[in-house]
Amino acid sequence: MMENLIRGRNPPQYQRSPCKEVRAALRKRPEEELQCLEMTTKRKIIGRLVPCRCFRGEEEIISVLDYSHCSLQQVPKEVFNFERTLEELYLDANQIEELPKQLFNCQALRKLSIPDNDLSNLPTTIASLVNLKELDISKNGVQEFPENIKCCKCLTIIEASVNPISKLPDGFTQLLNLTQLYLNDAFLEFLPANFGRLAKLRILELRENHLKTLPKSMHKLAQLERLDLGNNEFSELPEVLDQIQNLRELWMDNNALQVLPGSIGKLKMLVYLDMSKNRIETVDLDISGCEALEDLLLSSNMLQQLPDSIGLLKKLTTLKVDDNQLTMLPNTIGNLSLLEEFDCSCNELESLPSTIGYLHSLRTLAVDENFLPELPREIGSCKNVTVMSLRSNKLEFLPEEIGQMQKLRVLNLSDNRLKNLPFSFTKLKELAALWLSDNQSKALIPLQTEAHPETKQRVLTNYMFPQQPRGDEDFQSDSDSFNPTLWEEQRQQRMTVAFEFEEKKEDDENAGKVKVEINLKRYPTPYPEDLKNMVKSVQNLVGKPSHGVRVENSNPTANTEQTVKEKYEHKWPVAPKEITVEDSFVHPANEMRIGELHPSLAETPLYPPKLVLLGKDKKESTDESEVDKTHCLNNSVSSGTYSDYSPSQASSGSSNTRVKVGSLQTTAKEAVHNSLWGNST
Repeated sequence: MMENLIRGRNPPQYQRSPCKEVRAALRKRPEEELQCLEMTTKRKIIGRLVPCRCFRGEEEIISVLDYSHCSLQQVPKEVFNFERTLEELYLDANQIEELPKQLFNCQALRKLSIPDNDLSNLPTTIASLVNLKELDISKNGVQEFPENIKCCKCLTIIEASVNPISKLPDGFTQLLNLTQLYLNDAFLEFLPANFGRLAKLRILELRENHLKTLPKSMHKLAQLERLDLGNNEFSELPEVLDQIQNLRELWMDNNALQVLPGSIGKLKMLVYLDMSKNRIETVDLDISGCEALEDLLLSSNMLQQLPDSIGLLKKLTTLKVDDNQLTMLPNTIGNLSLLEEFDCSCNELESLPSTIGYLHSLRTLAVDENFLPELPREIGSCKNVTVMSLRSNKLEFLPEEIGQMQKLRVLNLSDNRLKNLPFSFTKLKELAALWLSDNQSKALIPLQTEAHPETKQRVLTNYMFPQQPRGDEDFQSDSDSFNPTLWEEQRQQRMTVAFEFEEKKEDDENAGKVKVEINLKRYPTPYPEDLKNMVKSVQNLVGKPSHGVRVENSNPTANTEQTVKEKYEHKWPVAPKEITVEDSFVHPANEMRIGELHPSLAETPLYPPKLVLLGKDKKESTDESEVDKTHCLNNSVSSGTYSDYSPSQASSGSSNTRVKVGSLQTTAKEAVHNSLWGNST
């Protein structure tokens, strides 16, 4: 529109139209005239700005051009047609990688806005913009300011946040008219020693850098009102801060502060103080010196108590001390008569002081996740409270006086131990949400009246009473959700399956003893019915159990001697060791024993189960189809390895089943012979 293009100095030919012909044309086609003034494409149609012939002798004046969000890769050439009159140029959110030298011939330029582009540097020719007052180069790739930026003496505002700037040149401190400097989210590790020369600074934002100290010259910043040092690396409050007497807003959150010193009390004009997310353990008594303080944020620290002097902050309207280790609140908190928002959630409070009833201006009260068994009756005097959250405490009853809080609109009582609600709740006419459970589907659930079994007084209840408190494990935060120690203990208790192969007991135990342990991963899936049936059919044919089949021993005494043994070993599953057929030929007299295992659940095997019929236990069958069933499982004997054993086979094996290597040797030889010469016979 016209106002987006021409701001400040509107040409007189567009302010009046003495020519009747012009007035008639504007009445007939006003939209077309405006479209002539509107920049609609990448190349803004500035050339169509033609005044009527009544004023053709006068030169048009264009002072503002806006090319924001046009996907430009370079500065449009049309800009240079107005280098004498252009005062404001907006190139926001494009893909411009460099600024042309001709741009810096616009001597009248007062504001240059190029945020969210692809600039990698500022050219030294920027020094020619002697009238430049505002410069915005945020969200680019600029690594440093040129030294000769000091020539831009008129600069008052610099926005250079979100750039990889690691240091400021000495010439930067010669911008004596600078009032606002934004360098958030950069790589600054220090400021120039003479930074205090910028005496006119009112706003200084240095959030998300790597600053650890401040130069002593900063005490000269007598006009500084806002200082943001959040998300840096300060381990203590810089001493120079207490000398900036006019400071009104101070952000020091997300640092490594351990103490809030008394020197902070020298900032008499301080209105806003954010010290959250540090490691502060104590707050000095002299904080009471901040007489003008209205907002005090001490969330997420390590505070165990608040000083009594906090009650002297008469103008305090917001106090946040949530996520600390407070066990009690000082009685002087009742002196904060102007307090409107109070958050002390996530602490270790076992009671609230009765003086809380003096907080007549209180509107929001949050005491979630503490250990409160009851509320003081004086809380009913907080008649202006509209939102009160008491979630996750140990409340067993509520005082009748809570019915006096008639402006209450939202009340959260979930995860407590309440058996009912006082009948005075019927006076809360403005109540719009009453949360009694985390799983509650509606904000308000109907209540019914009944008599208390002991006092016989009328109370309110519904199907959600009595409340069932959650277990302690439900209070774990996201940061505590993974406990390495607990995980290790649970891992040690997980079932592991081990196979042991030993020599005969009568042989020398130290001579050629072989022990192989195999840990196989188990899955709690039931044994498939069809596989069970197949195993049973094979079992009936063979009449003798295999490695993967558990049957009752024909010897009744053998059952009584069987022992169930579960092995729990602190090992990750490893690849099973293979025992080849050649190894079995070396020690024909050795015997191998499968470890006694009896898991509680039969599970799906990792590999297809293979039945091995060994030596003398093998029975002849006249039915060829039935014989095929016993050999259909991939020739497990001929493979000569035990890596194919599944967990289900091992888990169901008999505790005293023995496999003779000699039989295995004979069977393996026969299988190899058949595989080699079967085609020739």
